Order: sequence, then C-alpha cells, then structure tokens
Amino acid sequence: MAGFTREELQRAFDRYCEERERAIASGDWRPWAALFTEDARYIEHAYGEFHGRRAISDWIVGVMEPFPTMTFPNDWVILDPETGFVVFQCQNRLPHPTDPDGPPFEFPTWTKLDYAGGGLWSCEEDVYNPKRAADVIQAWIRAGGRLAARERVKMVHL
Repeated sequence: MAGFTREELQRAFDRYCEERERAIASGDWRPWAALFTEDARYIEHAYGEFHGRRAISDWIVGVMEPFPTMTFPNDWVILDPETGFVVFQCQNRLPHPTDPDGPPFEFPTWTKLDYAGGGLWSCEEDVYNPKRAADVIQAWIRAGGRLAARERVKMVHL
C-alpha cells in the first residue's frame, strides 16, 4: 500500500465531514456519496454491502430521507497515513423532538474509511449495534419524533 501524508488524509477526512454536514443541511446526500470511488464498497452491517458509488448514493439517500435532523458528531478520530485508514466513532444523534433543551436520542457507530487518494474513499464500513439503534429510534418516536417520509420496510427491520 502506498502511504499518504497526514495532511492529505486529514484534508480528505475534513472534506468528508464537511460534505456530511452539507448533506444534513440540504437533505441531498449525493454530493457526499460522490466522495467515493466509482468501484467503492460500503459495508453496513444492518443493511448489507453496497458496491459502487451509485449504489452507495441510492442507499444513503433513501436511508437518510426519514431522518433529516439526524447528525453525526465525531467523538474521536484516528488517522493512519501509512495505510490510508481513518477510524472514528460518531454518534447517530436525533435531537429531542419536543424539548429543545432535552437530551438527544443517540447511539454510537464505529466507522473505518479506506482512502484511495485524490480526495476519494474506496471503502467505508460502519459497525454499531442494530438493536440499540432500533431501540433509540423507537424511543425517539415515542417521545414525539416523526419520520420525514413514508416509513420504509427496511427501517422496521433495523
């Protein structure tokens, strides 16, 4: 594996986070998905494995549609320029639906990104507890949270 500079890897990760924030703000996740190579893999333990930028884009657009207020603040990040790996933990966070000062509903995800160079990623793998995710989402709904779009069968099986 060819190494990368820490600066290049940091810039690519910063861009990944910036595009994620833009996607949250706009609801359009396609520019975020464009950060992956054409032949990228996305491994999502609850939803399966997606091959190629288009499949990643189609999946992320659909899965995020019901949750336009979900954010993903990073708890910690490790960059390895020699391998091009970035590993981080973020929270999948939904704001309290009825109390702006109330605690958020959240669950942690560990993510590993494989950097391909040129600002693009060749693989992402997300690891989290699907039962905890489902419990958090159900608690958010019980507290008054509303899905922004029609509820999807896949969400029921999360």
